[in-house]
Amino acid sequence: MTIEAFDRVDLDGTGIDRITEAEVVAVVRDALNRGRGGRIITPNIDILRRAQTDAEAREHLDDADLIVADGMPLIWASRLGGTPLPERVAGSSLIWSLSAGLARDKRSIFVIGGAPANDGAARAADRLERECPGLRVAGTLCPDFGFEQDPIAYEEFCAKVVDARPDLVFVGLGFPKQERMIGRLRGDLPQSWFIGCGAAVNFVAGDVARAPRWMQRTGLEWAHRLGVEPRRLAGRYLRHDAPYALKLLARAPAQRVRARD
Repeated sequence: MTIEAFDRVDLDGTGIDRITEAEVVAVVRDALNRGRGGRIITPNIDILRRAQTDAEAREHLDDADLIVADGMPLIWASRLGGTPLPERVAGSSLIWSLSAGLARDKRSIFVIGGAPANDGAARAADRLERECPGLRVAGTLCPDFGFEQDPIAYEEFCAKVVDARPDLVFVGLGFPKQERMIGRLRGDLPQSWFIGCGAAVNFVAGDVARAPRWMQRTGLEWAHRLGVEPRRLAGRYLRHDAPYALKLLARAPAQRVRARD
């Protein structure tokens, strides 16, 4: 199985791979066996919206080897547009499925992110290692907020990842901070895979509760996140992302008509 085997569905100028979560794991395992690294991005509505006007967001998407839909509105828009994506593939789920897949090959991960006060990255990595027998933890980093403002500290962190030579790096620093770090590391680790996984490290560490499965399936995970972190997320979700999601869904049927023509 190769990356080139999957078609992409266009959603507002961004190509999303028509791929399942199980297929993502298979692609990464196959690529690692061939000595090929890569980068996975899991855009949600917020990232898709930013890509319309933000050159940096567009650059990160263009640099990705796999782009998978982390958000039910993207799945709904693809269905309305007549080119349905098979399922939502969330970074918060991939941290588990990729770890389990790499465990079967006795491969290694590096975990970056989590709550600095109690070393969330280390606790997340310990849990993944414990629940995925065979998985090796190459290292963890749980940098303080604002660490990227110190060029020396930033390079020291990157050097630790490079020296560890992991097979897969989970970077849970939030978009676009995590994508910037991935961009910095890729050149030094061409045979490694990278995924920006946002809050997934906090979920695995147990510091933040993920939404119940029924909310994930019905597209209401955003409401759960908003309830947990209203001060941080209210402006982004309600003022920017919700209106954009409605516009995306409203325009989707026209995509189906254009495809027929």
